[in-house]
Amino acid sequence: MKLLALDTSTEACSVALSVSADGADTIIVREVEAPRGHAELLLPMVDEVLAEAGVALTDLDAIAFARGHGSFTGVRLTASVVQGLAFGAGLPVVPVSTLAAVALRALDTARAEGVEPTVILVCNDARMGEVYHSVMDVASGDLTGESVSSPDVVIERWAANLASRSSAGVAIGAGHGFKAYPDLAALPGLMRVYPDLLPRAREVLALAKPLAEAGQGVDPTQALPIYVRDEVAKIPECHRPATRVV
Repeated sequence: MKLLALDTSTEACSVALSVSADGADTIIVREVEAPRGHAELLLPMVDEVLAEAGVALTDLDAIAFARGHGSFTGVRLTASVVQGLAFGAGLPVVPVSTLAAVALRALDTARAEGVEPTVILVCNDARMGEVYHSVMDVASGDLTGESVSSPDVVIERWAANLASRSSAGVAIGAGHGFKAYPDLAALPGLMRVYPDLLPRAREVLALAKPLAEAGQGVDPTQALPIYVRDEVAKIPECHRPATRVV
């Protein structure tokens, strides 16, 4: 299996390539955090990982990408690049949730610290006084309720839920929404919070691989970004954003 993954959904721009041979996986990664310029960075990074592995684009089995939620420009960029690459090479595409990628990174980080979480609340900064959020059940890998709302709504929605789940296990939080809105870290039941974790192509790759191996890739025409929020040009007059920490 040769699988390429791309992510530009946040300020992190990353590409990861997995090449399986003789029962072992070689993973090649390029990552950079930049406030802008992802359009100029992405394709050269793709060329670099393919060249390092000695693999042509047409040798790949599929291309995965972070389909959102995230920066509108960022998810559109990744989706359009993946569509072009996949169309040209005749490859299937595997869309992956950005929130799931953050949850997987948080899971690996927690385990490296000797913590075994059972549930992960992901909150990514959506700007405009809101966060993208979802909860992952570690045992099943399922995400619950991917949506966007104010931090107050997140607290109201998940407080009792997390408290009940943490009574039977360990709940952690992850994502830069916790950095932008520190009150989220006070949610009952959260044992630990990782506010600096951004989605990366290496987690997109890990999540996409079993789907690609199972033949669950989709046609490039289905490589579509997931936005959740349609209102991006202005904040409605009735909307009063929460205080955001810069």
